[in-house]
Amino acid sequence: MFISSAYAQTAPAAAGGDMMSTITSMAPLLLMFVVLYFIMIRPQMKRQKETKAMLEALAKGDEVVTTGGMLGKINKLGDSMIGLEIAPGVEVQVQRGAVVQVLPKGTVAK
Repeated sequence: MFISSAYAQTAPAAAGGDMMSTITSMAPLLLMFVVLYFIMIRPQMKRQKETKAMLEALAKGDEVVTTGGMLGKINKLGDSMIGLEIAPGVEVQVQRGAVVQVLPKGTVAK
């Protein structure tokens, strides 16, 4: 009375070689990946390359800023550590990766 009879329907035959519908259904996913690559991944890789080049080019006498905001002049260079003079007679050891920016000469006032 309240429930009607349900009859099974036959499934439509699967299209065996419809390549165009497959490409059309994958197009939005591929488009999203391409946009993601050009907007996010590629600029990040470029920034990493520039940072690596800047850290490798550090030299004694360069004036730098660290991630903590300290400004100083490089006195000693090591493979992973640098000696940074932050005031006359005051030298601290920081990791090379903590350097964020190389400043123009004469920026750090003594």
